[in-house]
Amino acid sequence: MTTIGIAFGNSTSSISITRDGKVEVIANPDGDRFIPSALSYVGDDEYHGAQAVAQLVRNPRSTIVNFRDFIGLPFSKIDPTNSQASAHPIDVNGQVAYKINDETLTIEEVTKRHLKNLKLAAEDYSGQEVEACVMTVPTNFTQEQKDALTKISNEAGVKILQLINEPSAALLSHLTTNDSLLEDKIFVVADFGGVRSDAAVIAVRGGILTILATAHDYELGGDKLDDALSEFFSKEFEKKYKADPRKNERSLAKLKAACIVTKHTLSNVQTSTISIDSLAEGFDFHSTINRLRFELVGRQVFSQMTAFVESVVKKAGLENLDIDEVLLVGGSSKIPKVAANVQIVFPESTVIVAPAFNTKTTDPNELISRGAALQASMVESFDAEEIQESLQPVVVNTQHISKPIGVAGANGEFIQIISAETAYPIRKSITLDVSGPTAFVEVYEGKRTVKETVVEAEKFSDDEDDEFSDDEPEVVKEVVYVPGTLLAQLGVTSVEGKKVEIIANITKDGSLQITARSGATVVKGDVVSA
Repeated sequence: MTTIGIAFGNSTSSISITRDGKVEVIANPDGDRFIPSALSYVGDDEYHGAQAVAQLVRNPRSTIVNFRDFIGLPFSKIDPTNSQASAHPIDVNGQVAYKINDETLTIEEVTKRHLKNLKLAAEDYSGQEVEACVMTVPTNFTQEQKDALTKISNEAGVKILQLINEPSAALLSHLTTNDSLLEDKIFVVADFGGVRSDAAVIAVRGGILTILATAHDYELGGDKLDDALSEFFSKEFEKKYKADPRKNERSLAKLKAACIVTKHTLSNVQTSTISIDSLAEGFDFHSTINRLRFELVGRQVFSQMTAFVESVVKKAGLENLDIDEVLLVGGSSKIPKVAANVQIVFPESTVIVAPAFNTKTTDPNELISRGAALQASMVESFDAEEIQESLQPVVVNTQHISKPIGVAGANGEFIQIISAETAYPIRKSITLDVSGPTAFVEVYEGKRTVKETVVEAEKFSDDEDDEFSDDEPEVVKEVVYVPGTLLAQLGVTSVEGKKVEIIANITKDGSLQITARSGATVVKGDVVSA
């Protein structure tokens, strides 16, 4: 059985497969690895992907885009805002559908056709029949939406083995690529898509991924930057030719398509040229824009993206200081200004993972599908019952402790045994040196504090007056924990010259058990809950 990973997005979809231990992103017959989630109909012909998007200029009312979020929802609960320049969803007996060339296509049928095209692309690429997949979904997809998507995909001939969250899939790909799955860190995964943005704070503890908070914005995405560019060039065109391209649907579609190309170009070079034949009222349009001007044009959107990342950190009850890495996902993450703005609001210790800072990093567009393929390679040999019961720890949200557990040291400092956000059940231990025949062990919940250290700036010589001057001292902040709530007190008889081992065990039901051991002496204590 050939199993693939599918990242099914509103704007684009991508497919990945694991072969010989390596993940490959699949290109469709047109050579696209990021396949637009779009269908278009001209007469009896059906177009898919980039060919369908190209029809938005001439046949917008027969071109279906941005439909993923409508799956499994009644018409009364959808937001058709992003369908204004394409085929509009209609209400058919309370369900979402489209009227295309006198034919009514339900959302189920549209999705089924899209998935069949993805399946064919994967089979054409791999030369093998594709029977199953692991597919990604947003963290706020309802169970009804998941059930509907599973049913549709099965009918399309691609059995869904497992649905996994998009941020977990992206992070799994990143951690696996860098061989850092077992490193304990807290991540922000920020996914800036075409028409929406999603973010999650994820704690990684011992290879287990635990989602601490999520955020979603349906009005923030790369499409807003396209709109800002379109408005900028519309004003320039209107000033030059006294004609407004915004009044004509086709003119605006042509301008929007050109602005998308311009935006992508400016992610790689400093200057881009836009050229459109007969944009409006017979006038051709040619102009040039540099990256700095683009950043000014889109400054409001860029600021909103940065604020969105900060908001999910606050929602998790954390501060920017607590975040070890920010993983930027989605096409808009390739824009240098997005990464630069995010970097500014986080401390120097926080790593921003984006192409702008490391050209060797995985393409942000590929992360989610790569993660899905990795998960597919792990579960493809399981039967349905095993998949249902296994609850793969790297992709499933788990119960976790919110505060660290540790002991008080000789000087009153907090010595951590189990870090905050660790999923349970878990068993960890530390070994302490002791002096004297009896060791008293006090186990605490850690209390979070922010320590500020003033670092004096280096003095330097001014050649002009040969005097020494210096900058303002820098205040460096770091998160530290001190003993908080007392959980248990134990006394253990120590063998001279021996160490005391402190073992903390959190059971499946959240009960905390503490064991202190020195030589043959063992003392146990129980805490009602973790």
